[in-house]
Amino acid sequence: MQSHPARDLLVGLFVLVGLIALGYLSLQVGGLEIAGAERMVLQATFDDIGGLSVRAPVRIAGVRVGQVASINLDEDLRAEVMLEVNSGLDLSIDSSAAIRTSGLLGDQFISVELGAEDAVMKEGEEFSFTESALSIDKLIGQFVHNAGVSD
Repeated sequence: MQSHPARDLLVGLFVLVGLIALGYLSLQVGGLEIAGAERMVLQATFDDIGGLSVRAPVRIAGVRVGQVASINLDEDLRAEVMLEVNSGLDLSIDSSAAIRTSGLLGDQFISVELGAEDAVMKEGEEFSFTESALSIDKLIGQFVHNAGVSD
């Protein structure tokens, strides 16, 4: 069999480019960021986070502006969620954070609704207004229970 160095080099480069593209897509799907912008950490406390997970997106008007950094229980046994958002955002102190679901059965994310105050949130501050995740199981249970009671 004859060796063709030019062809072998071309095939090797093609495989290398394919592996780099696969690695990049894996990082994007996983929610990791290679070169991150300046981040500001904010806190939000929820009664129920549903299926929210670390690295879930934080969005304003549907645009990704950050991600969930960590989830812990506070002393009152409520979910304490730390959010990393772009530091260039001027979020008013009366902004709210709500856990939403993309689609009917999609992944959960934090949606930030902007407030109207002039004062802005600073590093480490907490959202005063939060809305917990909507539990489909609880809604169905209440519906079944209420339907049974009215008979």
